[in-house]
Amino acid sequence: MWGSNGLPCDPPTCLPMTESTRCPAILIAAPASGQGKTTVACALARLHARQGRRVRVFKCGPDFLDPYWLSVASGAPVHQLDLWMTGEADCAQRLHAAAQDADLIIVEGVMGLFDGHPSAADLAQRFGLPVLAVIDASAMAGTFGALAWGLQSYRDGLRFAGVLANRVASDGHAAMLEESLRDLAQWQGALMRSPAFHLPERHLGLVISAEMDDAMARLDAAADALAATPLGQMDADALQAWSVAFAAPADAAPAPDLLRGVTIAVARDAAFCFIYAANLDCLRALGARVAFFSPLADAVLPDCDALWLPGGYPELHGAVLAGNSAMKTAITAHVAAGKPVWAECGGMMALFEELHTADGDSFPMWGVLPGRVTVHKRLAALGPQQLAVPGGTLRGHTFHYSTCDTPLAPVARTEAAPGRKLRGEGEAMYVAGTADNVKASYFHAWFASDPAAAASLFLKDKP
Repeated sequence: MWGSNGLPCDPPTCLPMTESTRCPAILIAAPASGQGKTTVACALARLHARQGRRVRVFKCGPDFLDPYWLSVASGAPVHQLDLWMTGEADCAQRLHAAAQDADLIIVEGVMGLFDGHPSAADLAQRFGLPVLAVIDASAMAGTFGALAWGLQSYRDGLRFAGVLANRVASDGHAAMLEESLRDLAQWQGALMRSPAFHLPERHLGLVISAEMDDAMARLDAAADALAATPLGQMDADALQAWSVAFAAPADAAPAPDLLRGVTIAVARDAAFCFIYAANLDCLRALGARVAFFSPLADAVLPDCDALWLPGGYPELHGAVLAGNSAMKTAITAHVAAGKPVWAECGGMMALFEELHTADGDSFPMWGVLPGRVTVHKRLAALGPQQLAVPGGTLRGHTFHYSTCDTPLAPVARTEAAPGRKLRGEGEAMYVAGTADNVKASYFHAWFASDPAAAASLFLKDKP
């Protein structure tokens, strides 16, 4: 279930950074979340991949879940692009490398086109990406044209590739939508409402593709529907209208080998699946060996020097986690041996003594951290943040529905990203273990933002 399609973890293609490289590219945006950006991005990727083209897809922003679907659709790893969290230089390097290897680059936006600091529009304008607007037209007619015009005209200098109507009721409805446009040349077609390519959701986002037996069938159905639109009928020559010149970035300094000889055990299964592929790349670049294990299915840890418990959905698998007493023993033995542990969000939740779900169930957890964690029906925290650790400062974000009740005092707290404000206090970082070897927080870190700081999470503190 959790194989190569379960998590895109292969490193990006490493090619010489020489001259700028041209490649067709498109950023798929919308006026708001929930309009169908992921469905359209997946459909476009799957359609062109089926036609034998090399498609590379990126996700704008810190999202963990959309990349699962985008990776299956494109058949290639999917990485995040964010002008603050990942950084402009990282975005430039990844886009340039993809352009050298791909026939088409697709970037799925985040939230609404102009939402956030930085926004998807900022990313598009920085790299000259044409923008395709996806609009949920299920409850509108003439207003569709006003929305399309506003998205196209709101900011000067933004390349616009047209508009696609989503969740359309009929051919007659589609005709009304098309006629509402000021510029009919911007019409890229309509996708009808269909359960055949609906991507199911739950709290935190889409259900992961690896959990769906019919994931590929849904993507093929979406690609088939898109093939009937002007957007879906673009061939290799037509795609050149989206050509973008991706300049060669400056050569990056090699990562220090701070983790040379260190084996890091990484939890990876349906309960712990919020893993940036780039974080794995960063650990390897620092010299670490990565060994995966499943807290749901395994009885022992791999032979390792340090442990990473990433985020995910422990609340959906509380009974199985609670029933795997052998894994609890292995985790507590690792901690008792003084070996480092970095636990973020869902990984931290499993370290507490108890987990209470939003449905009222309660499960005993691993008991490394005193206290309990409770999942709520409403969002508890969201936003880009940064965390200072002994090795430096890591950028990242927070997004969770639970809160914890613990006697532990935070040793540090996150700060808001520049230009942003926190609602209340930043995320706490807790330290536990006889050797202060356990570090845990709701904060999700982007390791490449400060490799030395990332390495410090997996090294024993100096006496």
